[in-house]
Amino acid sequence: MGRIFLAISAVVLLLLLVVSTPTPSRVAPENSQSVQQPAVQDKADLRTLQARYKVLSKQLSQLMPNQPYILVDTARNRLYVKHQEQVVLDAIASTGSGTILDKPGEGNNRWIFDTPRGEFLVKSKLTNPTWIKPDWAFIEEGLAVPQNAADRAEQGVLGEYALGFGKGYFIHGTLYTRLLGKNVTHGCIRLNDSDLKGVYKLARVGTPIMIF
Repeated sequence: MGRIFLAISAVVLLLLLVVSTPTPSRVAPENSQSVQQPAVQDKADLRTLQARYKVLSKQLSQLMPNQPYILVDTARNRLYVKHQEQVVLDAIASTGSGTILDKPGEGNNRWIFDTPRGEFLVKSKLTNPTWIKPDWAFIEEGLAVPQNAADRAEQGVLGEYALGFGKGYFIHGTLYTRLLGKNVTHGCIRLNDSDLKGVYKLARVGTPIMIF
C-alpha cells in the first residue's frame, strides 16, 4: 500500500506543476527573437511534465486496490470512497484543527490535535458507538478528570456509526454539522449522517484509508 500513497503524491504534485506552469504568451513581432528561445523551452518543459503525469497516472491505476478504498484530503476537508478510478462517494468532512493543549503537571508534554497522515486500514466497524472521553476532553472543559471509567462514557455524540483506524482515531458522525468543511476536530474525521452511513456500507474491516 505504500507504493499507492507515493504514487498518489507524485501524481498530485505533477498535476499541480502542470496546472501552475504558465502558458507562453504572444509577444509583439519586434520582441520575437529575444523571447523565442524561452518560449520554446517553456513548451518543452510543459510537454515533459504532461508526459510524466500520464506515465504516473497509468502506474497509479495499476497499483490501485481491487476493493474500494477511502481517500481523505485534510487540506480541503473532503473524504472520497473510490473504486479504481471511480469516485463512489464524495463527502464534505471535518479534520484535525492542529491546536495544542498542554498536559497539566507533565512539563512540556502536550496534545496536538492533528489528523494523522499516511496509510491506514479500517480496524473496526461500530454501530451506535459510545464515546469514551479521554483526559483532554475534561481538561478542555475545565473539569477534573474522573477516576471512575463509567463517568467517561457519553452516548449520542459520534453518530450511528464509527470506523476505527487505530490509536483512538475514528471516522464518525457529528452533532456540529455546521462545522463540516473546517479543520475543527481533535484528529478524528467527521461526516454528516448520510455520508457516514454510505462509508459504513461501502467499507469493511481491512479497507485501505489514505490520508494526506
